[in-house]
Amino acid sequence: MTVGGLILQCGIMAFLGLVACQNRAFQTVVIYDSPSRFVRLEVDPTLDAHRGHSHPASLTSGEMAAILSGLMIEEPARLMNLLGKNHESSNHPAFTTAEVGFFAPLLAKGLGTATSEEIVTFYESRQETAIVRKVTSGGIFIDGDELHIVLGNYRSPTHYSSDPGTDDTFDDRLTPMRSIAPQETRLYFEPVRAVASPKQGALKNLLQADRQEIVVLFKQLAPAKAGAGLESDHGRLETGEKLSH
Repeated sequence: MTVGGLILQCGIMAFLGLVACQNRAFQTVVIYDSPSRFVRLEVDPTLDAHRGHSHPASLTSGEMAAILSGLMIEEPARLMNLLGKNHESSNHPAFTTAEVGFFAPLLAKGLGTATSEEIVTFYESRQETAIVRKVTSGGIFIDGDELHIVLGNYRSPTHYSSDPGTDDTFDDRLTPMRSIAPQETRLYFEPVRAVASPKQGALKNLLQADRQEIVVLFKQLAPAKAGAGLESDHGRLETGEKLSH
């Protein structure tokens, strides 16, 4: 093998290693855990020794509720028709009022607990039919005045497979920021004035092409009330759900 070929091969191996790291994290602290939902801290494998996130960070439940309430989903008309959702708007909040009330205090607690090497991940699984289960999951972290929201999955089917007839044995709880199915929806944020300008980076964009990410200037948002959905949702928690203190 020529020197040039050897360099090329090493470069490809290093690139594949970086891609693998994007999908693998190490759990550190559990904020909340149940069979259908969790919020936890994980080591961010993409950080190098010279930088870290702005954690721990102090956000109230109301501030986090304002952030979650601003996340919006745009669903293509083709997808809406396929799912039989002609009655539902193609543009709608990513999280319901109850979900905002549930996750806001937990995510705020996670950011207040996280170190500069950690991110806060979240996960929710919904059983739609006896055989259909869909997952919404991702992670958040703060860099300076910017809060990054990564939506790895939005109502993604857990048994999606690119090859028909192939069983999907992947545990979707292990890597909440990894997409388990193609994401046909578009994530955006309202108000637009609170969205940070995108930073260019060819390698970063290539590595993160399978996930949707919004960067919010969270200090520009007024706090929202986060308690309304929390009390009612906690009243319906499944047996065995635990909240860590």
